[in-house]
Amino acid sequence: MAGLIKRDDIDEVRSRTNIADVVGDHVTLKGAGVGSLKGLCPFHDERSPSFHVRPQVGRYHCFGCGEDGDVYSFVMKMDHTTFQEAVERLAGRIGFALHYEDGGQASDHGNRARLLAANEAAREFFVEHLTAADADPARRFLGERGFDPAAAERFGVGFAPKSFDALRSHLKGLRFTDEELVTAGLLSQGDRSPYDRFRGRLLWPIRDVTGSTIGFGARRLLDDDKGPKYLNTPETPVYHKSQVLYGLDLARRDIAKGKQVVIVEGYTDVMACHLAGVTTAVATCGTSFGVDHIKLLRPMLGDVGGADTSTAGEVVFTFDPDEAGQRAASRAFAEESRFSAQTFVAVAPDGLDPCDLRLNRGDDAVRRLVDTKRPMFEFMIRRVLDAHDLETVEGRVAALRAAAPVVAGIRDRSMTQGYVRSLAGWLGLDPGEVATSVEEARRASGAVAALERAQPKSVSDGRQSITSLPPLPEEPAGPSLMTLPGDLTTRLERDALMAILQQPAAVGLELIQRATRATLATASFDVVKDAVAVSLDSFGDPRWLDVVLDQTPEYYAGLAKELAVAPLPEREGREITTYCRGIVSSLVERDLLRQKADLMGQFQRTDVKAEPERHRELQRRLVEVEAERRAVRAE
Repeated sequence: MAGLIKRDDIDEVRSRTNIADVVGDHVTLKGAGVGSLKGLCPFHDERSPSFHVRPQVGRYHCFGCGEDGDVYSFVMKMDHTTFQEAVERLAGRIGFALHYEDGGQASDHGNRARLLAANEAAREFFVEHLTAADADPARRFLGERGFDPAAAERFGVGFAPKSFDALRSHLKGLRFTDEELVTAGLLSQGDRSPYDRFRGRLLWPIRDVTGSTIGFGARRLLDDDKGPKYLNTPETPVYHKSQVLYGLDLARRDIAKGKQVVIVEGYTDVMACHLAGVTTAVATCGTSFGVDHIKLLRPMLGDVGGADTSTAGEVVFTFDPDEAGQRAASRAFAEESRFSAQTFVAVAPDGLDPCDLRLNRGDDAVRRLVDTKRPMFEFMIRRVLDAHDLETVEGRVAALRAAAPVVAGIRDRSMTQGYVRSLAGWLGLDPGEVATSVEEARRASGAVAALERAQPKSVSDGRQSITSLPPLPEEPAGPSLMTLPGDLTTRLERDALMAILQQPAAVGLELIQRATRATLATASFDVVKDAVAVSLDSFGDPRWLDVVLDQTPEYYAGLAKELAVAPLPEREGREITTYCRGIVSSLVERDLLRQKADLMGQFQRTDVKAEPERHRELQRRLVEVEAERRAVRAE
């Protein structure tokens, strides 16, 4: 992967991208005042729209749940991408060539688009051929597993005809080249010419989180097919099997909503779970569950390193009880420590996988499978104990030695104590003896050192990493436009700050400078005004609003973000520049009147004979304030 994207390119892509177009792919937006759009928030359930988008400002804000950000944060939250992936995705959307700090080449967005288009055309080809006469084995396979045509359509299942080049001929007719199709993994290169990679097989499209088809999983159907039982798309520029989960495009929203993901072992298991109502099921694609899969799921689960595991979501693994399933369980357990989320294991009775369980016992049995999950640690400890003869002293001692390292690996020390007691009960041993063995295992494995390394450490600027800090007592929420008083003074200050943050060019630097010298009656607004004042050196920069928000104290940041996107009041027949300058001028004039009143009081209380110099100074300042007030009014 190339290095960091250059800051200028990040800003350029942001400025060229209309946030309303990107948000509009997910939210139906309607007009909501001058330059403002609103719709139902995609981040929480609501019936009345409280989600506002300001295209000119380039930001969104939900007045219901507080979600806020720019076009990059929207893509990151909706599609669960990293920041760099969000920039690259939006750059590809507008055809912008990115440059990287280390001189690396930007992604070839045009080529990526061609590969995705080829995969999508192939998917349509396979779906169409599922109804052909020679696809009877595929339809029979689906039917025998309880999947009707509607289920096949829902998951985009198709059939690759048993032909040397049927797909190749079709796609070349759509003006795709052999080179593109080989690169996409749809063709394999033969001695003389490329040929279809998938032939006579049932096909599942594998999609990324945005729903783009990036590859396929193919199941062998015919007796004369000597290939592997499952054949997947090879590694391509758009498909990396260790970084994709089948069904994630369908499950991601329910995963994020319910903070639970169910990991199953095959394509048909994903189908069975979703059809049974377990809509958070996903599966790996020809590889074991690993670190890159965890990275995909973490943002959806709200899984942050060091977070309280009781609120960080659930990861439920389903395994076959056979030896292969046991090995898969061991591999998953090896990665367990990478999750802050709680991990569980669900094993169906009689060795049935979710597909067979649904076929034999119905949808409710699949739901019960997930509902009756067991904690991963309990599952692994039980598995260790099952390998020993607990009827003998020697067997129990050996079992304790084998299980103690498992218990020692539990991060939550209070949970460790619970498992010490459980293990003692399962073995019929004294809890103190078990606790001693666990502590010895912890020391022997270096667990203590690992825990010390996990403690909060200072970073380069002297602050602690927010992801490693212990949870703090809950604080009252910061001020909000929804809770501030609605008197005329507050409304004037609110509307003036909205104009400054949303239409700075219309207001003008000189008028904004005057406004930042004003004293505001609403303390919360005065803090935001001060953040504007210390950011004036960046006025005119495309990221000026971001600078203001960065300067705003955290407690007041939510209010500043609301001011940046709240709809400006509509004024019939008034041009936006006139309105913005007018409302800010009114704020400045009000402050000048306050200053004049203060000076007039001091002037009247000053004895001209006793303090002639002060009397003349107050008179001079009164003239200056009145002149400034008249100038502001005349603009």
